[in-house]
Amino acid sequence: MHRLQFHYTLSRDSSPAMVRNPLLDLLQAVNTHGSISGGARALDLSYRHVWGALKRWEAELGNELVVWEKGQSARLTEFGAKLLWAERQAQARLAPQIEALRSDLERVFAVAFDENAHVATLYASHDDALMALREHALGADAASGNDRLHLDIRFCGSVDAIRGLNEGRCVMAGFHTLQHPAPGSLAERVYKRMLQPGLHKIIGFARRTQGLMVAPGNPLRLYSLTDLANGPARFVNRPLGTGTRVVLDELLAQSELPSSAIRGYEQTEPSHTAAAHAVASGAADVALGIELAARAHGLDFVPLVQENYHLVCLKSALTEPAIAALLKLLQSQRWQERLASMAGYAPQHSGEIQSLRRVLPWWDFARRKK
Repeated sequence: MHRLQFHYTLSRDSSPAMVRNPLLDLLQAVNTHGSISGGARALDLSYRHVWGALKRWEAELGNELVVWEKGQSARLTEFGAKLLWAERQAQARLAPQIEALRSDLERVFAVAFDENAHVATLYASHDDALMALREHALGADAASGNDRLHLDIRFCGSVDAIRGLNEGRCVMAGFHTLQHPAPGSLAERVYKRMLQPGLHKIIGFARRTQGLMVAPGNPLRLYSLTDLANGPARFVNRPLGTGTRVVLDELLAQSELPSSAIRGYEQTEPSHTAAAHAVASGAADVALGIELAARAHGLDFVPLVQENYHLVCLKSALTEPAIAALLKLLQSQRWQERLASMAGYAPQHSGEIQSLRRVLPWWDFARRKK
């Protein structure tokens, strides 16, 4: 079976939307004009080009396309005629869908040609507030008529997000730490080597609560990680490299608990939403996650820690239009009110540019000199 591939072109032409295939254009021209030379002239192509293209297509498809005899007009083989018939059927049946697809593509590409539209690619640890920010950006733009900001968000682990920033695959990364990460902590060992004062800048985003997502009524009476240790509760974890996994391991170290004491420590789900679903479906009894995900799945939530969700970019990117538009959006009262209305969230220096030394304790050079 031969597979189809679709291609499109960018043009100022306003011709009707069609999915075109060069072979079928050749066959139609030859069929209409009765010769390869006539078809070539109609298409403003050379005889040699059309002849060579037909031969290449015959070899690719394994069938003859055109036959002719001396003194006779060229005609399509049965296979060639069936290809043209299939083309007419497809165009007749799919014209509305093709037009709708072109309209969708034109709306997307209109951003590229709009001087007032900006796109910011963000790699980030999974966070529901970022999804709300993406929706809010489009709504705020439509309401205000100001520059339009499109957030292209790719959710991944915190470590992968910062790595993507440093490798130039995005302009900003999102990661989170405990509200007061201690010097020498796991968070320092994970993130310090990836961030550099003077090169990177933190942009304040949100404070959020992480805790235990448990079944309604908390039937197993789980109020701390100690309650999980060596007990029957089935835990579901987050993958290695995610910010929540770092937070969990920090909390276990603070409680002097080995990971082996948590039943299900090796079982993982890719997001807060997936972990909450695992608990809600009965596949697990408890997970560490954000309050918003727990409430959305009808679960009870036991708060454990406050953490800061940071956005980080290169200092050199602060002057880019997309970053400037994002800072303005984060500082707006409408966005901060919306963020505060989300369960477990609160604005935290939202939209403020901060240095790594101010936000994190790992570069306290004054202390180091003492």
